Amino acid sequence: MSVTPATFTGALTAAVGLFVAYQAYRGYRRNDSRPMLFLGIGIFLVTVAPFVVTTLLVSVLLASDAAGILAWATLEIVGLGSILYALTGA
Repeated sequence: MSVTPATFTGALTAAVGLFVAYQAYRGYRRNDSRPMLFLGIGIFLVTVAPFVVTTLLVSVLLASDAAGILAWATLEIVGLGSILYALTGA
């Protein structure tokens, strides 16, 4: 089984995003900082969740490309909203 450069890049982005989200979670636990929690959730939703969900939807469940793009966009919007909330408290 060969891995395409796009899949490798997506997996690498997800791995780095998972590490950054974990560091934000540690910051939340250490300082009991609610914004850090939402920052970690947002980073996770922007970097890790779209890769995992679309890989499962398109590759494993054989969903359409449109379903994959919709899932990706939805997770990114919710993740960016979480990051916005963390930064502004709005």
